[in-house]
Amino acid sequence: MIRTPQAFVPYLLALAMIAAGILWRAAPLEPRLGGIQSEGIAAIGGPFSLVDQNGTRRRAGDFRGRFLLVYFGYSFCPDVCPTALAAMADALDKLPKAQRIVPVFVTVDPERDSPRVLKAYLNAFGPRFVGLTGDVKSVAAAARAYRVFYRKHPLAGGGYAMDHSSVIYLMGPDGRYLAHYDASIGSDALANALRKQL
Repeated sequence: MIRTPQAFVPYLLALAMIAAGILWRAAPLEPRLGGIQSEGIAAIGGPFSLVDQNGTRRRAGDFRGRFLLVYFGYSFCPDVCPTALAAMADALDKLPKAQRIVPVFVTVDPERDSPRVLKAYLNAFGPRFVGLTGDVKSVAAAARAYRVFYRKHPLAGGGYAMDHSSVIYLMGPDGRYLAHYDASIGSDALANALRKQL
């Protein structure tokens, strides 16, 4: 079949769109908008005011000068959360500069995760961890700052679980977002990724 020039228009448009996408991805993430230069930094993280497992009020500024490895979850989580926290603990054990990193566990279930509960829970993962909880409003504000999704999931027979996103965030000493990792990452892969950032 012989195609007319008009028949090739959809194909040419598709190719143009693919090429534009490639060029857009290859271009630096520094577009100028109204004279303001964007650096392409993800809007993740920010101020928070929560209570640690020892009952001490902790704010984002308290951790300046240290890297933060942040994970949102809850102590009643049957598998995903303990797996992620174990990977974080094991990864830090593999790093000679691990003292520069503070592993932080923020609960998304403040109704059950009191400081006392968090302290007992985090003992299983070593003394490095800082556990954070607070009132429902303060926890929700921290979760919003980190773009974390969570919600109660009622269970048959009563009680509830928490559905939540499962991401490990790395924040820099200045409090800015550096990277994130899927919580299923193994400790070796996480250690290697962190080593490149230190």
